[in-house]
Amino acid sequence: MSGRFVRSSKYRHVFGRPTRKEQCYDNIRISKNAWDTNLVKANPQYLAVNWEASGGGAFAVIPLHERGRLPEQLPLFRGHKAVVLDTDWSPFDDSLIASGSDDGKAFLWRVPADFTLRTEEGEEIRDVAPLKQLTGHSRKVGHVLFNPAAVNILATSSGDYTVKVWDVEAGSPRLTLKHTDIVQSLSWSANGSLIVTTSRDKKLRIWDVRQEAPAHVSPGHAGAKNSRVTWMGEHGRIATTGFSKMSDRQLGLWDLRDPKEPVGGFQILDSISGVCMPFWDDSTQCLYLAGKGDGNIRYFEYEHDKFEYLSEYKSADPQRGIAFMPKRGVNMHENEVMRAFKTVNDSYIEPISFIVPRRAEVFQGDIYPPVVGTKPAMSAAEWFDGAEGFPPKIDLESIYEGEEPTEIPSTSKPVSRVPSSTTMLPPSKKEPEPLPTPTPAPAPVPATREPETIKEQPPNPSATTSRGPPPSMKEQGTSIAQFASKYDDKDDSSSSAEDDSSSFEEVAKPIDRHHGPKPVQPPEPAVVTRNLTSPISPTKLTAPPISMSKPAPSSTAASSVSGAPLAGKMGMGTGTGAGEEQEQVTLKDIKMLLERQNRTISGQTEQIKALTAEVDRLRDIIGGKM
Repeated sequence: MSGRFVRSSKYRHVFGRPTRKEQCYDNIRISKNAWDTNLVKANPQYLAVNWEASGGGAFAVIPLHERGRLPEQLPLFRGHKAVVLDTDWSPFDDSLIASGSDDGKAFLWRVPADFTLRTEEGEEIRDVAPLKQLTGHSRKVGHVLFNPAAVNILATSSGDYTVKVWDVEAGSPRLTLKHTDIVQSLSWSANGSLIVTTSRDKKLRIWDVRQEAPAHVSPGHAGAKNSRVTWMGEHGRIATTGFSKMSDRQLGLWDLRDPKEPVGGFQILDSISGVCMPFWDDSTQCLYLAGKGDGNIRYFEYEHDKFEYLSEYKSADPQRGIAFMPKRGVNMHENEVMRAFKTVNDSYIEPISFIVPRRAEVFQGDIYPPVVGTKPAMSAAEWFDGAEGFPPKIDLESIYEGEEPTEIPSTSKPVSRVPSSTTMLPPSKKEPEPLPTPTPAPAPVPATREPETIKEQPPNPSATTSRGPPPSMKEQGTSIAQFASKYDDKDDSSSSAEDDSSSFEEVAKPIDRHHGPKPVQPPEPAVVTRNLTSPISPTKLTAPPISMSKPAPSSTAASSVSGAPLAGKMGMGTGTGAGEEQEQVTLKDIKMLLERQNRTISGQTEQIKALTAEVDRLRDIIGGKM
């Protein structure tokens, strides 16, 4: 495990769990139109599906609790004169849905109360009529998208190269964003003031919507196939998927402050030809990528301005369309963090639950932060007057307990989250500084002189270099410590683990004794030795002098006064004759061991030289024969 680091993440083990066929939504006729759309849209109550219908366009709305095989005849949402290309649910009203069609119109619909697909025998099946018609585009309406912060604000993109922003209450377009080619994808910012679009001209445009002008225009993915874009919640970041000139699928991360090029360049995903559909989860900071034509869904976690790959849900059943449900609708009792609905063979829709594997049966607050609820931040009139804000959030624990959602005011800002990660770094560097200051038992006088002696001791580096070759000392550090600890055990049978650590310190102190006569003051060498061995945590090195002084406590005091600092430090300045002889024997053995190691290294060096010369000689002989 040396040199390997595993990134810590709560979502590193998230896995996708498929659903049995009996619990899927079966007997569905999904539209076969070739327009690049997700085909399905979901909210916590309903699932909208673009339907393959004759006599004009239609789409179906399926209550999520009505699983299994659907009836052959079911009520559809009819009103368009051509095929339905896209739908979108209102984020603040689960029964309000908008649709765009190939007939150039956008309709608003409301799901009737107690809506169901299963009717009794003999009961007439009644289709649902549109609530309001939005007319203004001259060509097909390919995308519809509600504003995530303001109520009753809808954006529609069309084949007439425009994006119109509608006041749904008035039923009229208030703003128009003119492009130079067909818009392939669009996404609102979290506060609803900006829109980002990708188009067939391979440009990424960030629009100040109420100014009806692009704030930034940057070159996007260079491939000829469609590209997708999604705004990363309250971050000042944008994620795009597209293709390179070599038809490799790419992932791009864009900084709103400098959108000239993606952060770190485009990341190549694979070489599959299907369009990659991105979905952002702001609560878990995860990005889900689902490809058209393949059954895999890979997910990444956004951290430190890059996407960290987490895992991949693999399936043999390819998907043409997919939808992700808002976070307030997941099953928190099973630790479900996201739920997707994928189309399979254009005949049924399979729910896929992404679950964090945990055994706890209580609410997991760390994986369920507050999320956006159903209350808007402002009205449509306030938004058109220039107001900005984030919608209030709700506490998911209240939903977990079966209570009414508890509202939490949203005070976050779209761009402040990224700089906050950088501004938090300096305090983390300053926090360890006060930790070494409190010293437990050592005398306070040497502690106050430590900063002065560290600056005034030039011989410290030379002390380390005078030991011999540094690699040999590092390799033999363990054997020297064991060798010295044997003598400590013989000297005192009641020695503890602190004595073992102090015996290791003896290796550095006798060598430092050659340079010891230069300082005269008693506390200086102690400070030099502590700084040489462990400059970061001096508190840990105060224990060895105490443990070494246990056999002769009076010797350390006498040595500090007599002016023999290193001898007093090692317990050699004064004391009994047996103690002095014991320490002298220890020093001699250590010196002999070091000399033996130096001789071994020099002998190995000579052998290497001889082998090198022999290799050169043999190379010359072989070269002469050839």
